[in-house]
Amino acid sequence: MGDILAKYDLLAAFWVTIELSVLSALGALIVGTLVAICRVSPVPVLQFIGTSYVNILRNTPLTVLMVASILGVSFILGLSWSDDAKTNAFIWAVIVLSLYHAAFVCEALRSGVNTIPAGQAEAARSIGLTFRQSLTEVLLPQAFRGSIAPLGSTLIALIKNTTVAAVIGVSDAAGLMAIIVENETGSLPVFAVFAIGFVILTLPLGIWFTHLSQRLAVKR
Repeated sequence: MGDILAKYDLLAAFWVTIELSVLSALGALIVGTLVAICRVSPVPVLQFIGTSYVNILRNTPLTVLMVASILGVSFILGLSWSDDAKTNAFIWAVIVLSLYHAAFVCEALRSGVNTIPAGQAEAARSIGLTFRQSLTEVLLPQAFRGSIAPLGSTLIALIKNTTVAAVIGVSDAAGLMAIIVENETGSLPVFAVFAIGFVILTLPLGIWFTHLSQRLAVKR
């Protein structure tokens, strides 16, 4: 076991996983917020776009999206972000993870909006606030506070789903584990090492988001 860990750069692989998680989480939060705005918008066309996005992305396997990004978009259509195969795969992994989990971020925020009493939106309209003003100053701040717990669950799921990026050649923790299992014998303890690594990444986040959800809960 010690020879295997000395031979392979485990920390570098987990660092790639962390980079993938952070960049994808930021992308998912931005896109998910925009989609959530579409879903709660009074404009029917925007509601249709937001609903269609969520239904399509949530019901499409992440592995299919990952493979399609490389085989379909990159190789067949020729849309590459870099001439370096590893860099191109990493960028596509960030994009796919962001777009996929944005659907779950959207639903988490929409559930947060639904917890806000309807009277607050009516009060915002009665004092002359536009939809944009009531959204940014009344609804979204409370929606984020009310959806801390589901957003935390989405982030943890995103971290675990970074393992899917290994199918397109991203050299993250899951990719390194696959290489070790393929090339080395007696690598069963390696599974335990990688499992512990993901527990270290996700468990503190779960505890922190639980604390935040209790601390920032909107008092009714």
